[in-house]
Amino acid sequence: MLAKDKVQTLIDKMPENFDADYLIEQIILLQKIEIARSQISNGEFLSDEDLDTEIASWK
Repeated sequence: MLAKDKVQTLIDKMPENFDADYLIEQIILLQKIEIARSQISNGEFLSDEDLDTEIASWK
């Protein structure tokens, strides 16, 4: 879930004229970044070593 102030800051940084598609893309990107930050804070990620092991198992 996004905070209203973060979306407002995003809009404030945008050019004076933009289309709705660009705004939606930027909001989706912001949400994905916020989700990733939350996952990292909660330890929900793979270390480099774990990722290497996971990729090796695909072969």
